[in-house]
This record gives sequence, structure tokens and C-alpha cells, in this order.
Amino acid sequence: MLRRRRQILTKVHKVLDAALFGVAFWLTHYLRSLSFLDPQNLIQDWGSYAWLLLVIVPLTPPLLEGHGYYQRPVLGSRRQSLFILAKTTAWLSLAIIIVLFFRKSELSRGVVLVYMPVAVLLGFAKEEFVRVLTAQRHGTQQARRRVILAGGRADSARLERTLDLGAFGDVEIVARIDLNDTPPERLSDLLHAHSANAVLISPRQTLFGALEHAIQLCELEGVEVWLLADFFQTRISQVTVDEIHGHPMLVFGTGTQASWQTIAKGVIDFVGSFLGIILLGIPMLLVALAVRLSSSGPVLFRQQRAGLNGRPFTMLKFRSMVTNAEQLKQELARFNEMSGPVFKVTNDPRVTAFGRFLRKWSIDEWPQLFNVLRGEMSLVGPRPLPVDEVARFDDLAHRRRLSVRPGLTCLWQISGRNNVSDFKEWVRLDLAYIDNWSLWLDLKILFFTIPAVFTGAGAR
Repeated sequence: MLRRRRQILTKVHKVLDAALFGVAFWLTHYLRSLSFLDPQNLIQDWGSYAWLLLVIVPLTPPLLEGHGYYQRPVLGSRRQSLFILAKTTAWLSLAIIIVLFFRKSELSRGVVLVYMPVAVLLGFAKEEFVRVLTAQRHGTQQARRRVILAGGRADSARLERTLDLGAFGDVEIVARIDLNDTPPERLSDLLHAHSANAVLISPRQTLFGALEHAIQLCELEGVEVWLLADFFQTRISQVTVDEIHGHPMLVFGTGTQASWQTIAKGVIDFVGSFLGIILLGIPMLLVALAVRLSSSGPVLFRQQRAGLNGRPFTMLKFRSMVTNAEQLKQELARFNEMSGPVFKVTNDPRVTAFGRFLRKWSIDEWPQLFNVLRGEMSLVGPRPLPVDEVARFDDLAHRRRLSVRPGLTCLWQISGRNNVSDFKEWVRLDLAYIDNWSLWLDLKILFFTIPAVFTGAGAR
């Protein structure tokens, strides 16, 4: 139940699993050398392939975690455990084959084939050992956390039903108390009578004074207080505990939380934009010269766009329209093909001949690499809209697309790009990206953007 305890146990399991999968590889070599498995008794030199442990050991924990191995109940489905172990060993075997291919090394196919069942069996044996150990531990009274439920009667009953605290026997509810109707001394008596380890408080119907007194009482006696953070009913916000200058606080957020993935995303944005500017430096100079020669006006088009949380920034593009495009926009308003506040027109007459070429192959977007390098945009994220269009949002929920940094490409961009004509569908794709964000999703979007750009799919 307690996150810190789960995190520690998860780290221990990751170390054990990495070691077991490494042992499985060594054991596979040993079995491969036995005559009854290899009639020709072709003994592989273990020293020649021990370096593959540098591939197997570091990859094992993230692969298992990616398949949800460490999020399962300890006494969960054996079939699910076997399935995850089998998928992980398959990916590890593929990684071994790829590494050997690039190193131009050879490894008997028998080793790879035997490795998969050996690794699965060792992993499953460890799983069964943990299962037996957990079942025995939960069967003893000393291993259980003795908890007193505190709060309003309705809240305590709801809490007991919702959390199913005694499902695996690790938590035992020893008493219940309504803090509003019971003298404070009664809680102290219950703590002593039941040798309680913790008091779980549901504060929604509890008076603040009674709540504070209960926490102070437990503090004096050295008993933990678990305060349920469900004061308000939220639909999509995730609640996390944080602090500012030593003051604890609850954070209700719908965006991505700070993690190694968000740090990696920032690194990829900086490195990717920097390398992109270097690689496209000369082509951008040539495009700039062509824009200047093809039509009168500046090379770059600068426009105020809504960035993170709606903060305006100047987005850069190669100019693909005539210089008075903004003035002509009002005359073309009746031809708008996009529902909502966004303006889109097929065969926009404001676009120059060279501008159509730039737009078809998304070359006009190249200068936005400088926006990414400055931290105003990301490589992947919802496309930034003009400030005036954001001001015309008729649904406040649409502003949630502003809760992340805008990007060069997004789900909308690879879903036919400008073929999406319903603004609500556009927003739906952006919110789906935000709610399901992961570094892997970013990489997939970048991968699918390449063919969308090179084929000019959906461009206008």
C-alpha cells in the first residue's frame, strides 16, 4: 500500500531478475556443451560471449517493466507472469541476434533457442518462491499492518469497500472511529488496545479541528497517519504529494509528471533541433534565397502563437504567402473549411507558387527548429495555434491542449495532416496524445512523420 515500500521491493526484484536472466544465459552455454543436447559436443567458449551479459542484464528490468511485470499483484495470475516472461525473453533474444549481427559474430542458434525456455523457467521459479514466501508472510499476524479507520461513518464504509484493504491479508482493520462524534481520548484508547500500526483517515466529512487533533495524537505516540487525499472529486487529474520550501502539498495535475522520460524528451529536443539546424543549415540558406527571389517580402514569416499554458511566443516559418496575407484572411473567412476557431482553406490564393512547394514537403516548417532549440517548442506536441484563434475557443476543455509544449509534429500531423477538418477531432487527437504520453509514443510519431512528409500526405 505504501509507495516507498513498493518502490524498494521493486528495485530489489529488478536486481534479482537482471541477475537471473544473466545466469540463464550462462546456464544455456553449460547445457549446450552437454553431449546429450549437442551430438558433436561443440563446446562454446563462454569467455567469448560473456560480454553479452552487458546487453542482457541492463535490458531485462526495463523490458519487464515495460510489459507491466512490476505492476502486477504479487499473488496474481500465473498465466500473465509466464506470458510477460516469454515476451521479455523473446525481445532479449532478438537484441542478442541484432548485436551479434552488427559485430559480425556468430552464436549457435541452439544457444538462443535454449536460452528462452531456461530464462522463463528461472524467472517463473523465482516468481513461485516469492509467491510462497508472500503467502506465508501474510498468514502470520505479525506481518499484517493493524489499521484504525477514522472519519465519517459513510466515508469509512465507502473507503473499506473501495480499497478492499484486507484483500491479501497485509492490512487488518482492527477498529473504526468517527472523529466528529468521539472524544479524542477514544482514539488513544484504541491505539493502545489494538497496538495499531497506522490510522487511515478519510477527511471529507471530518471537521478540521478533529482531524488536526487526531494527527497530533498519533504524532505523539509515533503512529503513522495515512490521510486519504480525495477531498475533491476530479475526473482526470492525478494527485501527487510534493513540497515547496519544506511545506507539504497535494498537487492535482493532468499533464505529465517529472520523470526520466520528460528529462529524456528535453534532451532529445535540444540535441535533435541542434543537429537538425546543422544538417539543414545550407539547405535553409538556399531556401531563404529562393523565397527572397520568388516573391517580394521578408524571408521569414513571424507570428505570435500560443505556447505552454497559452504563453505567446514568436513562431518562425519560411514565408509561403504574399505579404498582405493577414489582411486578405478576412475576405476569405467565408471559405473556411475547418470547424471552430481555426482557419484552413484548400488552395489558399494567398500562397505563392514557391510557397506551395514549401508547404507540400513541410519545408516551410524548418525554421521552427530554432523555436525548439530555444525551448519554446518541442519536436513532438500539439501544433501551436495563433493567439487570436486560441482566444476564440468556445470550450474551456480545449485549452488543455496548451498544458504541454507545442511541437513540430503530432498525432494530427500524421493522421492525414490537413485532411482533418473538424476542430473537435483535432483537439481529441491532441488530448489523446497528452493523456497517453510516453517517450515511446514520441518516437513512434517522429517515425511516422517521416513518410507523411516525404509523400506530402494531406498537405495543402
